[in-house]
Formats: sequence, C-alpha cells, structure tokens
Amino acid sequence: MGYIKFDKAHVVNLEYSLSREILRTNRAGSYSSTTIVGCNTRKYHGWLVCPVDELGGDRYVLLSSLDTTVVSNGQSFNTGIRKYHGDYYSPKGHKYVEDFDVQDIPGMTYRVGNVFMKQERILVHYEEQLLIRFTILDTDEPVKLQMRPFLAFRNIHQLTHANMWANTRVEPVSNGIRIRMYDGFPWLNMQVSSKSEFVPVPDWYQGVEYTEEQKRGYDYSEDLFVPGFFEVTAGKGDVIVFSASTKEERPAGFKTKFTRTVSSKIPRSDFGNSLRNAAQQFIEKRGGDTNIIAGYPWFGSWGRDTFISLPGLALARTSEDLFAAVLDTQVRRMKGGLFPNMGDNDNPAFNSVDAPLWFFHAVCSYAQEPKEAWKRYGAAMKDVLNAYRNGTSFGIHMRENGLIYADAPGKALTWMDAVVNGIPVTPRNGYAVEINALWYNALCYSLECARAAHDRAFVRDWEKLPQQISISFIETFWDEELGFLADYVNDNEKRNMQVRPNMVIAASLPYTMLSKDQMKSILDIVNRILVTPRGLRTLSPSDESYSGIYSGDQEKRDRAYHQGTVWPWLVGPFCDGWLRVYGEGGVSRVRKLIMGFEETLTEAGISTISEIFDGDPPHTPRGAISQAWSVGEVLRIFTRLEKEFKENK
Repeated sequence: MGYIKFDKAHVVNLEYSLSREILRTNRAGSYSSTTIVGCNTRKYHGWLVCPVDELGGDRYVLLSSLDTTVVSNGQSFNTGIRKYHGDYYSPKGHKYVEDFDVQDIPGMTYRVGNVFMKQERILVHYEEQLLIRFTILDTDEPVKLQMRPFLAFRNIHQLTHANMWANTRVEPVSNGIRIRMYDGFPWLNMQVSSKSEFVPVPDWYQGVEYTEEQKRGYDYSEDLFVPGFFEVTAGKGDVIVFSASTKEERPAGFKTKFTRTVSSKIPRSDFGNSLRNAAQQFIEKRGGDTNIIAGYPWFGSWGRDTFISLPGLALARTSEDLFAAVLDTQVRRMKGGLFPNMGDNDNPAFNSVDAPLWFFHAVCSYAQEPKEAWKRYGAAMKDVLNAYRNGTSFGIHMRENGLIYADAPGKALTWMDAVVNGIPVTPRNGYAVEINALWYNALCYSLECARAAHDRAFVRDWEKLPQQISISFIETFWDEELGFLADYVNDNEKRNMQVRPNMVIAASLPYTMLSKDQMKSILDIVNRILVTPRGLRTLSPSDESYSGIYSGDQEKRDRAYHQGTVWPWLVGPFCDGWLRVYGEGGVSRVRKLIMGFEETLTEAGISTISEIFDGDPPHTPRGAISQAWSVGEVLRIFTRLEKEFKENK
C-alpha cells in the first residue's frame, strides 16, 4: 500500500475524482496534467504540453489526451473519458478503474472483462517527450490495444476549433506517425515500442467541455483532432510503450528509457518526500537559464516568487548549484536596480517593489560566508540599494527618513497585486510595512558582507542609515495601543491599521528593528486572527472588506485574492517569527501547522500544495494546483524542524 492511495469507490465517483489533478513536469519546461481519471477539466490540461521557442516560448498543448481501447473476445472497452454538453461523458472509461497509485508515477489499473491492464505515464527529464507504458497483467487470450491520440496544437491560454487551415496529414516514422498541424509548431512524433499498425480515421471531436474553465467564467468548449489510431496485439505479461515526442526516436529503446526515468524519481513515500518531489517540478532549464516556475498550470517565471521560494525548493536537491544557477539567471535580467516580476526575456515587467529586496534574503539563505556573497553578488546588491536610494521606476525611492516610498497610480507594486478595471484592489501605495522591513534587512546584510570583504567605501557610505531606518520604521508603523504594525502609510491618509499578514515578515527576517516584545505582540495577534490550518488569511475576518470565498469570474476572484483568501507561503515567515519568539516552546505549534498540510496532498493537486485556499472553513483549495512558494516555504520549515528540533517529535 503506497503513501498516497485512492480507493476504487472514490476514483470512479466523478464528483470526487474530477476535482483531483495530477501534474508532472520536466526540466525542459514541459508538463503533463489531467485529473486522476484522465478527464481534462481545464484548457490547461494536456498529456504533453511543451514550450515552443518559435512561437515566443509559451507553452502549447500538443497531445491533449490518449484514449486506449481494449478489444477482447470481440468486445471493445474504451478507457478514455471526456465531457460534452449537458454533463454527458463519453466514453466512460473511469468505470473500468480497479486501482490508482501515484507513489512513483501515476499508474491506473483497469479491469475490462477478463483483462487486467496497467497504464503509467512519465515525462522524460530534459526532453519534450511523454512515455505511456501499458502492461497486460492478466488475460485469457491475446488482446488488441487501440491507442487514439487527441490533438490540440494550441496555446495553453486559448482553445481550438475545427478549421480548414489545420494540416491534418500525417507522415510515417518508425513504428508510428508524425504530424504538424500548423506552421511554427514542432512535429509531434507518435511511436509505439512494438510492431503496430496505424489506421487513419481523421476526424474532429467537437464540443469537448472543460468544467473548471466554465466555473471561472471563461470559454470552455473546444474541438480536438484525432488522426486515427494505433493498433497493437498483446498477451499476458506484455509491455507496450507509447511515445509522444517532438523528436523521432528508436522505438526499441522506449522500455529501457521508461524504466531508467522512473528510477531517478523521488518516491512519494512520506510527507517529506512528497514535498521534495513537488519542489523539483518547478525547476526549468532552457537556453542556458535556470528558472523557477511560479506555479502550474498557468504561471511562468516570476521574480518575487523565485526569490521567496528558492530557499525551500533548493532543499529538495540539497544542492548549491541550483541556488547559484537561479540567482545568476535573475541577475542577468536586472535593469535599473529592479528584477523582472513577470514576462519573458523579450517583454519583461519590472513592476515589483519587493522582488529586489527578497533577492537579498535569497542570497543570505544561499551564501554561508558573507565575504563570498559579496564577491559574487555585491555588484548586484549595490545596484539595488543605489536605485532605491536615488529613485527608480514606479516612484520607488528613499525619503529623507530613510524609508522606501513607492507610488505609481493604477499600479499594485507589492505582492498584493490584484487590479480590477485599472484600480488596485488593495492599494498599498506609500510606505508598505514589509517593503521597509525588507529594505532594512537588505542593508544590514549588505553591510555585514561588505565588512567581511573589507569594502570600506561601501561601509562608509551606508553604515549610518540602518539606525535611521530603524527609528523611522517604529515611528511610522508601530501602534503601541493596538500592539501591532500599520500595513501601510502614505501622504494622503492616516496609518492603515487593517490586520494583515505583511507585518509578520518584519518579525521573521534575520535583521529586524523590532523588540522581542513587539514581535510577540504581532505574532500573537496574527495567530489569533489570521492563522488557519492552510496558511495565513490576507485580512481579518472581522474587517468589512473581508471576502472568505475565492470563486466566480475573474473580477470576483481578483476582489477576494488578497482580501481574506489564505496563502500557504505565509506560514514560512510566521513560523520563523514564532520560533524566534517562543523557541522550543513554540515547536509544537509550528509542527502542527506544517504537518496539517499533509491532508492537502490528496485534495487538489495530488502530492503538492495549491496556490491559495478559501479564508472561510473548510478552506477549500483554490487557484493554481501547485505553487512554488507554497511548496517551498512548507518544505523549508519542515526541514528546519527536522534539523533543529528533531528531538521534539
């Protein structure tokens, strides 16, 4: 019995199984994602989704799914499943499911008549290739397998429809065919490991529906093209591997390649290994760059998310090489003291006031020796500090009191960045509490590194500023009567004293201007009001602006995004602060909070952690099914507990 298992009664219940999704990624930037029964419920689902450099580097769904029909004793059993209009599912292959397991890779066992067949899927590490292995576990007589590919050839954010421009011709390759439906796309090579026959039956399957897109207020119906089917004969014990790849390969090597790829995977045998396995899925290496993908299935690489998640994600590999590769990639993209918050290399967006400051925190986590950190990243650190002191884009600048002020009309520059109709939902322009805590931390760490490296000029230039920042910070943000920090302060209004989690960051950073009593007061209030079993709410439930359910169309969801919605990544700063204040006496609280995420591994994205959860109980998982900083911060604290407080288990 594996660590993560689903019983048959649950799997065949579509209400249960269609809300649980599988995600697998590889280093080449490809991913494979669907529900646990193989029914796509999102436009982002696809069994082979690849980045296409010729089309701007975005991800494209090539192979949407693969239906497999077992022909035995003159009867045909199709194990596929798709939804059409009117809650009509066809075929209904889920009813043949006997067992489902995800410990090593997704594996589904089907029983059709007297035939037992196991189907397993895996992505090859550094190639745009999906391998599907079929094992005939038991049968009375030879059976025929008919494998029918459903093709999309479209961007993950769009849908496709039957059209006269699609090139539906196929060309033969070894044990299979290849097809390229539109110019600019790579060829999709579909091959079978053993002798097979391809039967051309070209047809468009129209009106395939995606329920999750319908719920989110988007278009949700598309047409998929099927060029025909592959047919192969198999008997008891036979293994057949189907390959979908952007390159033609020698079919005889598919079985070995499948086995070799599986052997390198971290098994999801416990909570820690599940987190480590999930953590590795965000790493992408392409074109000499190493990126952290912020979340699946629709995010790209984001600067802020990269720096926050990297310390935790790197623990999955216990390798400093990953840290250095990601940081070096980001440094190459710097401009005007800012890191790109999102967008590709050709069209980056630098609209983040906190990403450059989280960079210092990431460097601090990576570099054990301050002298070495300054040698490698000192120039980039100076660029950021000088840009903030002198002023840079989006009105980001240091004022005479030493604090950072940022104000760009219509822009949301902090991590609470939802904008509706050109207006920020949580306008935090001015002095933001976590920005100035990060600013102080960045400068103090830089001075430590510069002193270790004997950079006297830098020290002389900056050494008096931390004391000024410290005094100004307390004067500006601390409310003695309420016992916590303002969320932001600007020139046009009084302190904003909404109870939000941003002040926790000030209590968690290595360098802080807060006293222990102040930190304790902040953390106790946050623990009582914002902490949930799934992370921290973004706003107190007693606030009139609180929104406890994240659902509906994009505008409705954006209005709830930072107005009460729970974010798992915030448990990292909270737990760091809690352990700092309470020491070993706080371990049980932290352990309970972190281990509570074990329940989520079977709730939405299987063996990973979602982007967000509802603020209201039962804290339903929402947003992206697998988020880098959710996994990274939970893994980081989990590992810290193992290393520092193991005896308290």
